[in-house]
Amino acid sequence: MVVLRIYQRRPGEEMISMTDKNSIRLLWRQGDSVAEIARKTGVSRDTVYKYRDMDDFSPEPPARRAQGSKLDPYRPLIESWLDDDMRSGRKQRHTAKRVHDRLVSECGADVSVSTVERCVREIRARRSAEAADAQYLDLVWGPGEAQADFGEADFYVRGMRTTLSFFVMTFPYSNVGLAQVFPGETSECVCQALRNVFEHVGGVPTKIVFDNATGVGRRVGGGVRTTELFAACSAHYGFRFRFCNPRSGNEKGSVENKVGCVRRNLFVPVPQLWDAGAFNRRLLERSLAMSDKPHWIKGERELDLFEADRLAMLGLPAKPLDCVTYVSRTADKKGKVSVGERGRHLYSTHPSLSRRRLTVGLRATTVSVYDPDSGELVCEHPRAYGSAPTDTSDPASQLALLAWNAGGWENSRVREALPDELREHMDSLDRAGLKAELRVMRDQAATSGWEATLQAVRLAYEATGRIDEASVAVSAARAATGTVTYDEPVDLGVYDGFMGVA
Repeated sequence: MVVLRIYQRRPGEEMISMTDKNSIRLLWRQGDSVAEIARKTGVSRDTVYKYRDMDDFSPEPPARRAQGSKLDPYRPLIESWLDDDMRSGRKQRHTAKRVHDRLVSECGADVSVSTVERCVREIRARRSAEAADAQYLDLVWGPGEAQADFGEADFYVRGMRTTLSFFVMTFPYSNVGLAQVFPGETSECVCQALRNVFEHVGGVPTKIVFDNATGVGRRVGGGVRTTELFAACSAHYGFRFRFCNPRSGNEKGSVENKVGCVRRNLFVPVPQLWDAGAFNRRLLERSLAMSDKPHWIKGERELDLFEADRLAMLGLPAKPLDCVTYVSRTADKKGKVSVGERGRHLYSTHPSLSRRRLTVGLRATTVSVYDPDSGELVCEHPRAYGSAPTDTSDPASQLALLAWNAGGWENSRVREALPDELREHMDSLDRAGLKAELRVMRDQAATSGWEATLQAVRLAYEATGRIDEASVAVSAARAATGTVTYDEPVDLGVYDGFMGVA
């Protein structure tokens, strides 16, 4: 049984954003006093002490029945007004009093002047801290500083060829680079990659430069707003960060070169992945081994120079960060929750949880569902990515395993879901033939989903008596566009001749 910590705010406790918490820690590390930090961030000294000394910034699941501020619905509007101010002269910008007056007169908001003043002060303090970080530009790289970026490469994942992202962090001083492979570039993937690298090298870079906020934030006006998880990661591990300006590859030339180097040297030929975690652990060692050579300018061995990087790094915190984003989802009538921005990914829980609001923990490679009342873990599934719809209860979820090892065919959900004619056909195949047809179904399901694949397989079998890549692809296209009526009878013998069948 897994029990979650449910954080509840104590009476009188200030609630501040993760960005503000990070600003407190950054200001403290650069030497500001508690009083100076309180003045710059607009929070109490007790709040400064609290977040200065906090040792774990792992995200907390949302508290049950949490009460929000009356101002919360209007925060996006206030942010937009302050964004517009940046295009106006200083004498024509909003004061907190003017923001309050507009909220009351234009929106009918029932909020006090002091609440609005506090909100405006927090927003401006956060933006000031972000601007200060953005101005920290130094193209001379010292020990302990790093760059990070993503690349893409093809991999065989349990026999299926697919394109994955790989994260690379380089240390320009030594030219050492470390890589990790993930199915996406979400903030969960980025933060997990950072954690993996930090733990492997035994320290934390003092500063990390990222490519244009990929996966960890978005540009708004002249600045970048980070995700809550990435802000928590920075606060937890203590590193400074900034994002490159668009079309400014010179600001992170080290990592861009290393991305290509990793792809050419470690991912050729196309790697075979079964356990992504085990592959990533080996990949860290293989990445380091690439630096067992002289530095292209300094002449010294890169791994020897890396010792200076290690000495300059920050120490690891006492606890690792739990790289998770919590969201709330209502289960459908079958007890499934839907997660995904680009695609609709369904995760089964239990029918008894239908129509209930559940807490979902999104990690880089897993999705965990919790009971929000008890905090108990209900279930955990591999996390799906991409635009093709997925459903953990679909037979398609077993296709990758069966195509790799067909030993579980007789008791699989795939076999059970097939119509009798198809089931009898596939039962009659030898092991090699069965795996070949399962691979065809697996590849089609990756783009079309289970129901469309099943329809295409049925059409292909009815037309040709077999399940092969070409016939299934033709049948899938036919099913997607509707039945095609030809001006003359179709001679399937032509198709057989094309396929080399006598």
